[in-house]
Amino acid sequence: MMLERTGRAVTARPKAFLWAILAFVVLSGAVGGGVVAELSNGGFDDPAASSTHAKEALSREFGLSTPNLTLLVTAPGSVDSPEAARSGAELASRLGTEPGITQVVSYWTAGRPQTLRDKAGGSALVIAHIDGDETAAAKRIDGLRERYAGQQGAVTVKLGGTVAAGYDTETAAQSDLQSMEQIAFPVLFLVLVLVFGSLVAALLPILMTIPVVVGVLVLLRVLSAFMDVSVVALNATTIIGLGLAIDYSLFMVSRYREELRTRGGDVTVREDRTEAIVGAVRTAGRTVLFSALTVALSLAALAVFPLPFLRSIAVAGIGVSLFAALAAVVVVPTLLALFGARIDSLDARKLVRRLTGRAAPAPQAVERGFWHRLAVTVMRFPVPIAAVAVAALVLLGTPFTGVKFSLPDDRQLPASSESRQVGEAVRTGFTSREGDTITVVAVGIGDGTRHRQEIHDYAARLSTVPGVASVTSYAGRFTGGTQSAPPGAATDPFASPAGTYLEVAPAVETFSDSGDRLVRDLRAVPPPWPVAMTGAGPALVDTKATLADHLPLVLGIVVLAMFVLLFLFTGSVVMPLKALVLNVLSLSATFGAMVWIFQEGHLSGALDFTATGALTAVAPILMFCLLFGLSMDYEVFMVSRIKEAHDAGLDDRAAVAAGLQRTGGLVTAAAALMGVVTVAGMLTSTVAFQKMFALGLTLALLVDALVVRGLLLPAFMRLMGPANWWAPAPLRRLHRRIGLAETSGGPSTVRPEPRERTTPVPR
Repeated sequence: MMLERTGRAVTARPKAFLWAILAFVVLSGAVGGGVVAELSNGGFDDPAASSTHAKEALSREFGLSTPNLTLLVTAPGSVDSPEAARSGAELASRLGTEPGITQVVSYWTAGRPQTLRDKAGGSALVIAHIDGDETAAAKRIDGLRERYAGQQGAVTVKLGGTVAAGYDTETAAQSDLQSMEQIAFPVLFLVLVLVFGSLVAALLPILMTIPVVVGVLVLLRVLSAFMDVSVVALNATTIIGLGLAIDYSLFMVSRYREELRTRGGDVTVREDRTEAIVGAVRTAGRTVLFSALTVALSLAALAVFPLPFLRSIAVAGIGVSLFAALAAVVVVPTLLALFGARIDSLDARKLVRRLTGRAAPAPQAVERGFWHRLAVTVMRFPVPIAAVAVAALVLLGTPFTGVKFSLPDDRQLPASSESRQVGEAVRTGFTSREGDTITVVAVGIGDGTRHRQEIHDYAARLSTVPGVASVTSYAGRFTGGTQSAPPGAATDPFASPAGTYLEVAPAVETFSDSGDRLVRDLRAVPPPWPVAMTGAGPALVDTKATLADHLPLVLGIVVLAMFVLLFLFTGSVVMPLKALVLNVLSLSATFGAMVWIFQEGHLSGALDFTATGALTAVAPILMFCLLFGLSMDYEVFMVSRIKEAHDAGLDDRAAVAAGLQRTGGLVTAAAALMGVVTVAGMLTSTVAFQKMFALGLTLALLVDALVVRGLLLPAFMRLMGPANWWAPAPLRRLHRRIGLAETSGGPSTVRPEPRERTTPVPR
């Protein structure tokens, strides 16, 4: 009844609702316009992980942090020339005077260690730390590049490191989002014209996205006042919000048209339009709210992970999905009431039919259209069609068995990015990764200066681990188990009354299998006292362990929530089980394709990205929760219409055919429209992580709409027959008391002709 009252309130005072919507858009735009400045980089570290505790101890007891700024200094001849050495030393000295920049170490001021010079001798490094959190540090990059990048005396300088890579990623993400919107909206409009025919009707979903998009901005702005919100959440929630808004508006407008047609109403008569709008809000609106709840619960499971990155997307995703549903039951009815009889104005299909001489399809042709014929064909041969479709999905999913995970680094950026160029130069030209040092921290052991011999022995053992370039400690520098440099003024700060720390310079890529193995091997070396390790490598290992530990609970929450919701919607325990199995098949095929493309590097040239041999660890989890919700979204719309037909008296096969006919085109159109948004995101994105996210969504939606809903759903329902609606007697009684269902309560209920009640679908 609440939805019906909402529909009648909107149709009674559409102008008042319009002014309220416009006021919301203006206020939200003003409040959320500056949200980008409040968003944070990073957020991939577990606050409770050993590496995080070590990072905090290093800062608390020694006032230090792991390096996050790398200056690549290149000289025309050699960095050892007098001119280059003088310019390099002056550069490091000047950087050390910058407020908030500490721990400046350069090739020329640290005794010219070979680990800070490339193998060819033409480049050297200056390593430093920018104080503050990741967001505050990133805000320094522009100013530092103005003062230090480019020609500096006899040398040329480029800025890189984790902070610069994060800043470049944030900048690229903002630019990509703007480009995506510029491409997506015109293409969306053209596709909507094909779906609705009328130019005016095609405008409605586009207009509905405006309050949703500005709502995303103000939502993120509010969230940023209480928690760290990742900059990636802006792009992710915008794509989710746009997709859901268009999906929901598509279903609402289509149901409105169906209500008019079924009631025999006249679009030019206000009372008929009002009843059709109210009927659409009462029926499709209820399904929209239920669908939004499934998406919200799927994304809510991300909050189980302690990573701020995933938690921010979880909270923002919950808000935007519910907000899109609210817009569907308020904004769309408002626009329908205001447009009135003009909703079908400028009908492009009439123009096409006039030019081609084709007549409009008869109503019975619409009811017996492509999707009806497809359902009949599939249900005639359910076993072979289901077997082929399942085999194809399983085959596509097989590459996922070899998946490897990592965290995003500078290789996510295009080759033109300055931080990417610095990272590539370090990876290919230097013998060690001084900018990715692993710091071993020991506190609570008393005065570290009294443990020189123990430090000496421990550092020597650490330096023998494969993949270690050198170990610097209070007892000196060690390489290959022997002391390569004695202790001195440069190493004295490595011990204090609070304890001691050691710096391990890796000789392998941090975000790789070798990097993971190095961390595990270092942790396996017996220390003389309790230690903890921090740095990019230990953080990656700890993050992957955290994700693995929490993943079973997340999967359990999503599966249980979807099962309960679909049971409440259908009253069946078979339908939820079937939906879960089909969703797993669909997602496994998508993830297999992601491994084949982005991990193994197939199509890397065509899609313009660099394969790193691993997927970003959080991407499959984020995609799973979102896609599971969207798949259930389509499931709800299809099953609701099948159940409506079944409850109206059609047998199982006829109900499936009728339901698929009424929703197959809509679901495919919804997937295509969401695909337009995600493809636009993929085409405009210069960040590999976002490119993978967009392509994954596109593939999953198309597979789900065409293969799962078009083929497997009718095949499985045909095979199960009456068992589709089975539930134990206690659960049936429970469903009668608290169950949910889309019901029109009026003329829109399916009214099959008598022959449809008795004549089965052809075998």
